[in-house]
Amino acid sequence: MGRALRARGHDVVVETWTRWQEDVEREGMRFAPAPEYHVFPTQERPLKPYEAVRRATGVTRELVASVAPDVVVSDILTLAPALAAELEGVPWATLIPHVDPRSDAGWPPYSIGARLPRTAVGRKWWSLFDPLVGRGLALGRSELNETRSRLGLAPLAHVHGGISQQLALVATFPQLEYPRSTPLPNTHIVGPLQWEPPFGDVELPPGDAPLVLVAPSTAQDRDGRMLRAALAGLSTLPVRVLASTNRRGETAGFDVPPNARLVDWVSYSRTMPLCDLVVCHVGHGTLMRALAAGVPVVACPAAGDMNENAARAAWAGVGVRLPRRLVTATGLRLAVERALATPSLTTRARALAGWATANDPGTLAAELVEQLAVASHISR
Repeated sequence: MGRALRARGHDVVVETWTRWQEDVEREGMRFAPAPEYHVFPTQERPLKPYEAVRRATGVTRELVASVAPDVVVSDILTLAPALAAELEGVPWATLIPHVDPRSDAGWPPYSIGARLPRTAVGRKWWSLFDPLVGRGLALGRSELNETRSRLGLAPLAHVHGGISQQLALVATFPQLEYPRSTPLPNTHIVGPLQWEPPFGDVELPPGDAPLVLVAPSTAQDRDGRMLRAALAGLSTLPVRVLASTNRRGETAGFDVPPNARLVDWVSYSRTMPLCDLVVCHVGHGTLMRALAAGVPVVACPAAGDMNENAARAAWAGVGVRLPRRLVTATGLRLAVERALATPSLTTRARALAGWATANDPGTLAAELVEQLAVASHISR
């Protein structure tokens, strides 16, 4: 999105961790160091809810005051910029870099991995969990309001206070969003906003058999359980396997079969268009990159919103979901066989890729941010 805004002639400042400074500046944007604090309890003492956010807001507010932006756009999990913008009277938008976590009537709770019910009975069943979900949202609102009070801001009456009511950008495919009974106000599904560090090509396994990319998460499965199971399970199939350790160190500790090649890192944008299937933990970024390349997935969720992503991929007909307990050599072999034998998965994935080509997500997001800036300027 920042790249699209720069291309449209805007000055873009990105506040993030220093590890990304070179990449930000390479794209022609200005870099500002974000406060690097621990959001979980530290060894010294546990942090009270939202305490780290309150501390970071002071730092970010200084940046907002010095830059004087027309709009602040912050990640859904990064509350400090939103609070700083509000304190400085600057309009702010929320970027949701995955499917929208806000539920609707009869939906299963977000991230447990259950698919949208197909019947009234199913919707009624899942509605039994609404009070439990409501209590969790109310607790989050209470904790946020405590922080807002300490910053001198008025309390919020609504839940999901970390999502802007002025503009919310949902950076996923609309085909992965469940249909809602009532549209969410000022919420726009713009499509996946993709970026990756520059990297060259890697040598592919020889031959012309279907190419399967095994793309583990960079944050989960540190022991390489899925990677090892894939290498073993796909060794007897008539496929070529390109697998990556995602920069976790040496590749020598893995048993690599003759039909496979194991590398330390691979460029998804350069490699996925050459693939027939992607086996992954279905982190949202990996899923988006595969679908933008028109490639279906075998989804092996490990934790968190990966379960939701797997459910959405299966519901949308772009992937085969494999529960964690079945991520074995046999389980992965059967899932890959099923995926490759189901042409509709590729057809559907290519349709999503066509949507992304026809509806550039970066441009859509940039236009909406511009509209917010103009509307806010007129109202002032």
